[in-house]
Amino acid sequence: MKISTLLLILALVGGPASRLLAQQTIPLYTGTIPDSKPSNVTETSITLANGGVRISNVVQPNLTAFFPAPGTANGTAVVICPGGGYTRLSIDSEGYDVAKRLNEMGVTAFVLKYRLPDDQTQPDKTIAPLLDAQQALRLVRQLAPKYRLNADRIGLMGFSAGGHLAAWAGTQFAKPVGPNPGPESVRPAFLVLLYPVISFSDSLAHPGSRQRLLGNTPPAAQVRQYSNETQVTAQTPPAFLVHAQDDKTVPVQNSLAFYQACLKNKVPVEMHLYPQGGHGFGLHNKTTKDDWTERLKNWLDANGWLTP
Repeated sequence: MKISTLLLILALVGGPASRLLAQQTIPLYTGTIPDSKPSNVTETSITLANGGVRISNVVQPNLTAFFPAPGTANGTAVVICPGGGYTRLSIDSEGYDVAKRLNEMGVTAFVLKYRLPDDQTQPDKTIAPLLDAQQALRLVRQLAPKYRLNADRIGLMGFSAGGHLAAWAGTQFAKPVGPNPGPESVRPAFLVLLYPVISFSDSLAHPGSRQRLLGNTPPAAQVRQYSNETQVTAQTPPAFLVHAQDDKTVPVQNSLAFYQACLKNKVPVEMHLYPQGGHGFGLHNKTTKDDWTERLKNWLDANGWLTP
């Protein structure tokens, strides 16, 4: 039997090769990348001692697609924005690992390798991440027929600074950034925010994320524009939040502020707070037996997003 035939059989029955065959990397843009300029910057990937992967200096943004086992997909998709303080991307623990867990729920997942703010590669670093998040939503909607997705059931998930990006895209979709945005909606169907950077206010901001995106002394009006709790409206998508109360990197008040803004604007919202866990626990908060992904599964199911 030919190797190619064997791999195809394994993929059809959900064997070990199916994961290899299921993943696809898709360029975010064809042709010129908006808000980019020539530079000598090259992408850097570092593998940590614990096996974790960190990517920085992204110049060619893309999506890595993860598909559920054959026969289990329900038509819902999620674009995942890894965190890393707008300095790097924790692409494995807040990207690939989470995508595989979503696949177990029947959800198709797309890990977004988005551009990080950089004056060397972008004329306007304050919009580059949002451009990529909006293009990711646009592209997944364009690909919906090919992958048998429901274009009205494409959500956005983000961790830490990736949570800021997801909330940013989820509150400021009415006026897409960049030239020639195209006809597809860039409004996510729902938001999933894990220990997110929500606010850029002095009292709540993660200083590194704000500095990377807006510089050292942003004007007050810009700080407010990029503080997502001030941008929530009745049109903001339903949201699911997870945070640890002892988070010393991104204070839990970030999630509380977004939750309260959703309540004020009558946006459906669910929040799960853990007494411990710190920051950056990813898929597993080791301080508790509770599994936030099971809570997420229940929430998605209750809203009909897991129904084929």
